[in-house]
Amino acid sequence: MLPLYKPEDYKRVLETALLVAAEPLPLAELKKLFDQEFDDDTWRTLLDDLRRDWANRGVELVQLASGWRFQTRPEYQSYIDRLKNDKPPKYSRAVMETLAIIAYRQPVTRGDIEDIRGVAVSPNILKTLEGRGWIDAVGHRDAPGRPALYATTRRFLDDLGLRSLTELPPLTEIERVMDLGQSAIPEATPVPARAEESDAGHAGTGQPAAPQPDLGATGPVADGQLDLAGPQSEGPAAAAAEPQG
Repeated sequence: MLPLYKPEDYKRVLETALLVAAEPLPLAELKKLFDQEFDDDTWRTLLDDLRRDWANRGVELVQLASGWRFQTRPEYQSYIDRLKNDKPPKYSRAVMETLAIIAYRQPVTRGDIEDIRGVAVSPNILKTLEGRGWIDAVGHRDAPGRPALYATTRRFLDDLGLRSLTELPPLTEIERVMDLGQSAIPEATPVPARAEESDAGHAGTGQPAAPQPDLGATGPVADGQLDLAGPQSEGPAAAAAEPQG
């Protein structure tokens, strides 16, 4: 084990750990790297310095809901995509609209989603989103049948490159992405690609890749607009919270 004497030594260890990590690392995990105990301000300084060190490179250090990770800069993603044999997965309009409703109105039940969209929601749509790790059942509404309440997850925020739900893009931007007919999820580097299983409303395999951290979520439903001012939901807070540390 190499001795650590100065900030550059600690930053190099941090850099190594973050580059080889398959998932974002929260501050609690990063603290396990060293025997010494630092206050949060020192950790912030080390991470901010490391982020600046990578400011002019094709990979950037970002803070997400689950922690810190290195990921491809959006402007270089299109080049990296050429090395992949699999096409990025595309999601149907129904899947993306359902995800948008959950993201902006959570927690919601399947019935709430149907009221807002004006059509029945296939169970396969919710299974697709749960299988992708973007939504989860966080409780049940105190109503006949005790329907499940759905909310987005930290994985959802991580894949969007966000730290909290307050950073979600405006609906006008959501509709622009919806018109592209695909999800817009930034890809982490060097996280290996994850195989995606086909499901209702989901085509293709491989890791989603797109050049900007927008939510590929929703678009017009009726009269050219998705009405998110539907029935209010009750229940626990959204599963995606502020990042630790």
